[in-house]
Formats: sequence, structure tokens, C-alpha cells
Amino acid sequence: MTALAVRDADALIFAADMYGVQLDQLAAVCGGERTARAAAARWRSLGYAETARLGPGPAWLWVTKAGLAACGLSYSPARPALSRLAHIRAVAAARIALEGTAGYRRGAGYWRCERRIRSRHGVGVRQHLPDAEVHWPDAVAGGTAVGWAGECWAVEAELSPKTVARTVAIMREILLRTGDYGAPAADASVPGRPPRHHRALYLCSPAALPTVLRARGALGPLASRIEVRDLPLGALLP
Repeated sequence: MTALAVRDADALIFAADMYGVQLDQLAAVCGGERTARAAAARWRSLGYAETARLGPGPAWLWVTKAGLAACGLSYSPARPALSRLAHIRAVAAARIALEGTAGYRRGAGYWRCERRIRSRHGVGVRQHLPDAEVHWPDAVAGGTAVGWAGECWAVEAELSPKTVARTVAIMREILLRTGDYGAPAADASVPGRPPRHHRALYLCSPAALPTVLRARGALGPLASRIEVRDLPLGALLP
């Protein structure tokens, strides 16, 4: 990888992990609009990224085959699907907001994106994948461990309401899972083993919120492990 690419390597990997990113969100990752535009221009000149207006709002940037190889990522290169733009933006907004909190930095959290899970484990389309996992290490070097150290959270960004029954089924699948994604089916949910996800964080649009709350209310004791929040500002497409 050239020195020019290394300068904004974290932001390039972010764009790759999220399938793509709009330039205003890239600015939030890079620390400013000017820096983001310079990075995008540099990546385009290197053949590492492409940009285009795919829908409402700012232009989108996505990472090419050459860019993925430079990042050491094995994802299949693709332009973000038009049908998924709203969801991709919402998940990116959730990640930016969470990673910007003091608790995330103090706890040294790690965001494991859905694309990384799917690419690494080759999960079939019939298996539900969370939009991300957040992993919290057991100990933080040089600091005090947070109260949720050692936990793994599932993250779901909900834009449009599913049925309550479908939402309940997904919540149960997340909370009862014991094995990693891509593990043998027999290990996915084994009675007596500790759950993979200590909690599930649902970030909801106003349209999806009522259904998610009703689904959580139908879970019984499992409901205590479901956290429901509003999507962060700027999560929705214009």
C-alpha cells in the first residue's frame, strides 16, 4: 500500500466494511469535509474507490477490488445496491454515533460489521445476521474496565416495521444463539451454554419503533436483554 493510501487507511476500511458511505458520513469519520473530499480524490486516483450520486443527498463512495486488496479484505467488490442505501446509511450512522461515545473509547469496543461476518464465515442467506456485533474486551490496557467488559452485543438498525411475529423470532434467535456465525448448525444454539449476545441493541426509526417495542414486550424474561433506542440524528436519507 502506498503512503498516500495509508494516510486515511482507517476511513477506507470503514467505507469497505459498511458496503459504502455517503460523503457527509465520510467527513464524520475523517474529521471534516475537506479531509474527506481529499481522501476520496486520492482513493479515486489510486483506483481504490469510486464515487457517484446513487440516491438522495450527498454522493456515495464505495471501495473497488483494488482498494479491498490494498486493505487486505476479501469482500466481493460491488456498488451499494439502490434498495439498500437507506439501511446502509442508518447502520453507518449507528456505528459513527457509538464509536464517538466516551464509553466506547473507554471500553475499547470493536465493531464487527455484517459484511465481515458474512465474508469470513460464508453464512447462508437463510440465517439471520445482525447488522453488527460490538465486542468488548475483558480488560483494557492502562485503564479501568467498563461494566460490560467481556460482553458481545448484537446491533440492529430498524427502518421499516416487520411484523411483530417476525421481529420476535429474530430477537429470540439473537438472544438464544450460543455459537459464532458460520459455526455448524448444531452449535448455533446449545442449551446450557452461555449466550453469544449478552444484549441486543435496537436502533429504530419512528416508523419501526412501535413494532420493536411490542415485540420486546412479547419476549417475557428475555426482554431484559433488549435495549431500544432511537436512530441517531442524520441516520435517515434526505
